[in-house]
Amino acid sequence: MQQINTVAEPNIETPAGAPLGSIASTPEQAAHEQASKPAVLRPIGDIIRDLSKELADRHIKTKTIKGQRINFITWYHAVKYLDLYAPGWSGEVRSVTEVGGRVIVVYRLSIPALEGVIRREATGQESDWDEEEETKYGDPSSNAEAMAFKRAAAKFGLGLYLYDRKK
Repeated sequence: MQQINTVAEPNIETPAGAPLGSIASTPEQAAHEQASKPAVLRPIGDIIRDLSKELADRHIKTKTIKGQRINFITWYHAVKYLDLYAPGWSGEVRSVTEVGGRVIVVYRLSIPALEGVIRREATGQESDWDEEEETKYGDPSSNAEAMAFKRAAAKFGLGLYLYDRKK
């Protein structure tokens, strides 16, 4: 009996706009070809089902914060999964606020679907460097944006299961 792999495996080496498995001469040619094709809209339920698939193990990272192990994906892998399963998606920072030394970002993710453009918003926050975290990268505002972006994507199912702390 043949086993079916349900893990989402986007080809992260494929130039944007090029069909999976094909090779475009340049990214510009691939973008032109994609722009000239009519968009095929899918039902939001199908998009959410695809985004809710388990992610490839190689895309899941782990960090420890205050003694707790946390699984996550990087923002750029989230972009690749959205490109694969929700073509035409867009995102925007709705607001950036500083409260008590913390940067708070509100991010809106929009996905075109058969039913119309579906939007989800989420927040992300980060303070200046925590003394407990020696391997922190980026700055508080970009980290807060990445967190808000990934949380908005999770509201469409992307990596949502990673937030289940019981697993």
